[in-house]
Parts: sequence; structure tokens; C-alpha cells
Amino acid sequence: MTIRILPSHLIDQIAAGEVVERPASIIKELVENAIDAGATRVDVEIERGGAGLIRVRDNGMGIAADELSLALTRHATSKIASLDDLAAVESLGFRGEALPSIAAVAQLRLVSRAHGAAVACEIEAADGRLSEVKPAALPEGTLVEVRELFFNVPARRRFLRSEATEALHVQRMVERLALSNFDVGIRYLNNGREVLRVAAATDEASRRERMARVVGEEFAASCLPIEAAAGPLRLSGWISLPTFSRAQPDLAFWFVNGRAVRDRLLMNAVKIGYRDVLYGGRHPAYVLSLSMDPREVDVNAHPAKQELRFRESRGVHDFIQRAVEKTLAQARPGMQHSAVSGSLAPQGSQSAGFEFASGNHAWPAPFAGSAPVPSATWSVRETPATTAPDTRPLGTAIAQLHGIYILAQDQQGLVLVDMHAGHERVLYEKLKSEHAARRADAQQLLEPVIVELSAAVIDRILEDQEEWSRCGFDLAQIAPDRLAVRSVPALLARDDVATLVRETALAVASDEGIHHVEGAEHRLLATLACRGAVHAGRRLSLPEMDALLRQMEQTERASQCNHGRPTFTRVALAELDHLFLRGR
Repeated sequence: MTIRILPSHLIDQIAAGEVVERPASIIKELVENAIDAGATRVDVEIERGGAGLIRVRDNGMGIAADELSLALTRHATSKIASLDDLAAVESLGFRGEALPSIAAVAQLRLVSRAHGAAVACEIEAADGRLSEVKPAALPEGTLVEVRELFFNVPARRRFLRSEATEALHVQRMVERLALSNFDVGIRYLNNGREVLRVAAATDEASRRERMARVVGEEFAASCLPIEAAAGPLRLSGWISLPTFSRAQPDLAFWFVNGRAVRDRLLMNAVKIGYRDVLYGGRHPAYVLSLSMDPREVDVNAHPAKQELRFRESRGVHDFIQRAVEKTLAQARPGMQHSAVSGSLAPQGSQSAGFEFASGNHAWPAPFAGSAPVPSATWSVRETPATTAPDTRPLGTAIAQLHGIYILAQDQQGLVLVDMHAGHERVLYEKLKSEHAARRADAQQLLEPVIVELSAAVIDRILEDQEEWSRCGFDLAQIAPDRLAVRSVPALLARDDVATLVRETALAVASDEGIHHVEGAEHRLLATLACRGAVHAGRRLSLPEMDALLRQMEQTERASQCNHGRPTFTRVALAELDHLFLRGR
């Protein structure tokens, strides 16, 4: 077959495949165009899952009549004019591909009235042909109608799913757009039925209300607000408590400079931030927005702009991870979540109130050390408490149930504490703190262990050699594809050294960073804490129970154990009254 130049319309249809995957992708492009045009209100309507009709209307700045035909020309855009503009693009769209790509595979009608224009004008496009521009009726803004998607590309149309499935994809897209642009009111209708309507949200309370409307009240009642800044980086949004975890990552929303993305580096940073509180294959839920200098991120790395490239990927990853860790650390029993403000506020005193002794060993509390609880009988010396017991976050211990649970009472009702889970978290945080306070102990190997890796991976590891050394590794390159390991962290010395280094190196090379090393150390510390924590069947005195409650109140992340399970729950007096029909 001879080489030939393809017809321009066929080129447009081929190129449209990168932009127009399904009705939801058209919604994304059109709504982002509206937002770029300064719209404060956008209406989205579909019929037959979007295959029959997509209508998007906005109150943005509109398009001048003499530019309507140009708007349907490929690579015609008002958003960039040079490579420098592309390197610092702040708009959601910039390639000038959306409208011509849609027009290549559907029947398109574009109506617009620019601000200050006397009348609106419209133009139609179908199968590569444009109509004449003619007057139309429309308030200031733009209306785009897309009918019979893929009518001229039957092969593509056959790949569309059922009407219900495509409508669900559209709804999920509208929800993401609603979460990424709080200052824009959005209304969505499917076959004439209103599915979603959210007003513009300008303050924290209204943003939280809008988030709950889109994501669900269950998440809103189980999330923590997050705010963090470091130089030009600013992170905001909400992250779920570890107890509100998911079997699938189906409630994970990331937005960068207002753009909805699904970027592996960002998702991994959150995952590592939950490392100490979420195990067993569970996934966190979150709605997170990252603002940064647009010159520091390349949004042109993926046709759908879903994946990004960061100039300083390591710094971005660490910033997000630390912000998530710090926010989760506040979720201790001594903090209560305010559903009105969405903030965490301290509750009561955190004074221990008791001190204990066992044999010849003095302990500040029986649950404060890193060793297992001694089996000897505890003698108790009560010291004055600074706060009335029932005002303490976890209340005052009143009994032990089946050697497993501590029952305590506070002003609101009954508190039930899983004593093993609570003690496990207290020990784990203490072990981590002690381990982080000094350079990791290194275990010298009797003879070097040789690990084979690709030259590219080894080069990446050598860039972080100082951090590997800080963690207790002594590594040396002895060939382009071989590393000699002379020491490993003492905590991990019993592991298969070659496998440990190989898996860690591959994780670091894939941008998971040195945190993979820390994660391996922390998993061992968690195991030590689990083995050392008080176990079921151990009978505790009331002062011992109270001491554990006070320790939990002072411990970060004490609302859940090392495996992500809750350490305590509350039963309000009102719930008890309801059970026993009191007041009726």
C-alpha cells in the first residue's frame, strides 16, 4: 500500500479518540471550558446516557460572533500563545481540541452571547461541515448542544455501554467537577430529572455542606478537615477517619489547581500517610485539593490531563504525606469532632492522675513502657487529679467486661474501650518515638549480600544513599547492575536481606521513596507493640484501667489500633434512654 496523506476530517475523527472517549469526557471538556470563561453557574443535561443529547449552558463571558467558526477549528485557543504560556498554564483547557473533536464525531450546535453584545449568534457542525453563523436568542453566556454521539463512527458507538452505565459515568464526572470548583453553582439533569443541584460555596461551612451533598453524609460525619502549607504548596480538603475505610479506592478525589486528576504519586502519598492506621488492603477516603505554582507541574503529560509530572516530585510527595500523618495524629480520644465547624477541639484534661509501682520497678503508668505488662500484682498510689473524672475525654473506668473491654462513664454516657487495641497503640507510638529519636541502629553482616538490580534502579538508589545510611543500610555499587549490602537496620536483620533490599529499591525507584524503608521498620515495631500489649483475659484494677485511658488521651492516633480498628466507642445517655423507653 502506498503512503498517502489522510483527509483532514478523518484526521479529526482519529484525534477525537484522545479527547472524546464517552459522554462523560465531553461533559468534562465543556464544563471546564465554561469555568475557564468565568462562569459562576453551569447547567448540564443529558438524554439517553448522553448518546442522544448533551447540553451544557453557562453564564460565562461568551464568544464573539466573529470567533464562533474559529472556536470549532482545531488548535484554536485563547488560553496560550507560546511555549512559555504552556509551561505556566493556569486554565483547565489550553489545547483548542475539545470543540472540534466533539464536532468530528457528533452533531454540535454552539450558541453564545459575549458580554456586552446586543444579540447571541449560533453555528452548527456535523460530519466536518460548518453552517453559516446566524442570530439566536440567549442571555450572556454559552450553550453547547451535542446530539447523536458517534453517529458517523459506528464502530465507536458500539463500544458505549448501556444508557444507565453511561449516565452513571456522567454523574461521577459532574460530582468531581462540583468538588473541584466550589465557587461555581452546578445543576445536573438526566432525562429531565434533576439529579444534583449545588449552589456556589464561598465559606468553610457551605463548602462542607456541598461536599456532604456530593460525597454523602456518612463520609462528612467521619472525616477530618486538613489544611497545610509549605512555601508555594497548599493542601486543603477532608480525609476520612481510619475507621471509615473502603474496600476499593472509590471515594478518593484529587484536584490540582482546580483540575480533577488521578495521579499515582499523589495517591501514594496519601496511602503512606495512612500507613500506621490502615492495614488489611483497606483504602482511605478523601477529597483533597493541592494548589501550587503552575510552572512546577506539567499538566500536558496525558491526553486527558489525568496524570501529572511534578518538577519536584519528592518534595510534593513528602509534603502531602506529612500533612496527612499530622492530621490523623490529631484523631485522639482527647479531641472531639465538631459537625458544625468541621474542626477538632480539645476536650477535658489529659492529666494521668495515678502512678504505679510493680516489684522494684517504678512506672509512670502500667501501659507507658515498651515492655510487656509485668504479671505481678500492681500496688497503687493515688495522686490528686487536676480535673473531675467525668470531664475527661474517655471518662472514668467503672468496670471490666469479659477481660476484654473497659467500661467507663463520662458526662455524655458510656464509653467502651478495647483494652488490647488501646494499649497496643500506646506502645506502638512510644516505640516509634524512641526509634526516631536516634539514628537507626545498624547490624553489620558477616559477609556482604550481593543484590542484582538494573543499572537505572541502582542509579536512583545512589541518589538517596545518605537517607539509606540514616536508616541503617550500608550499600556500595560493585558493578553496573550489582549492589553490595554490608549492613541493614538492626530491626530488620532477621529478614531475607536480598529480598528486603530488592523490594525496597524497586519501591524507591517507582517514587514511593525512602518511606518504604520506614514502613518496613514500622511494621516490625507494630508487631512488637501487639505482642507486648495487655491481652484478653488479663484482669485490671480500676486504677490500672484509668491509667490506660489517660495514656490513650495523650497518645496520637489512639482512636484506632495499629490495624485500623477503633479502640473505643460511645453510647450516649439519649440512646440508653431510648432503649429503656425512659421519658415516654
